[in-house]
Amino acid sequence: MPNIDHHAPGTFTWVELATTDQNAAKSFYMSLFGWAENTQPIGPNDFYTIFKIDGRDAAAGYTMREDERKMGIPPHWNLYIAVANADQSASRAVDLGGKVLAPPFDVMDAGRMAVIQDPTGAVFQLWQANKNQGIGIAGAEGTLCWADLSTPDPARAKPFYEGLFGWKIFPGQNDTSGYLHLQNGEEFIGGMPPASQRPPDAPAHWLLYFWVGDVDACAAKAKDLGAAIYLPPMSIPNVGRMAMLADPQGAVLAIFNSTRVSEPRP
Repeated sequence: MPNIDHHAPGTFTWVELATTDQNAAKSFYMSLFGWAENTQPIGPNDFYTIFKIDGRDAAAGYTMREDERKMGIPPHWNLYIAVANADQSASRAVDLGGKVLAPPFDVMDAGRMAVIQDPTGAVFQLWQANKNQGIGIAGAEGTLCWADLSTPDPARAKPFYEGLFGWKIFPGQNDTSGYLHLQNGEEFIGGMPPASQRPPDAPAHWLLYFWVGDVDACAAKAKDLGAAIYLPPMSIPNVGRMAMLADPQGAVLAIFNSTRVSEPRP
């Protein structure tokens, strides 16, 4: 399991659970993935949990604010993308048709971030690292391994993300499914399913995939722990096996195990 000490611009650098019951969520994910946790106060009644694998940061979680709940925002996973300069990237996002939901601000000495909505409605975070580089481990049970952009308008999303992060977005060789790969530098990091494969009334969003050793066993355990299984374990020929679920508070995620070494597309 490789350690990660630096995230190049354009990589998925951090994942963060926004939930309505932080203690219950901690119990669920620690049981499901074997995560350890370190929870610290960030305000009079607010706490931030860092989930760890082998002592290295893997993810985080916090309790959603009351204003988020009043807006009808459900529990969800936030995806952070590394940039060299959060202010410049936020300005560039606007030029490309996106919206800045939270202007760039410093997170103490950890880094600088902004919250962006792409032109099709999906929300993500920019992260300019200072003392916190983000995820510190890969290839272990419960680590982020992929992310899919579910959008009703892939054709509109494609130039936005290519222009903002320099990604290459293209179909796989001999792949007629309509699925688009996201490549950052030499690394395949995610994908964009065709709009025909998503519920028409679902808002645009990023779906995070976590690597597990046994998808079937993990899905069964998640169900026993109170999760809802949205997509039972299924195999994708020459790619791997996956399932999609919602944790007991409603945050949606996918679990995945690859059957090939390169281009681990879910």
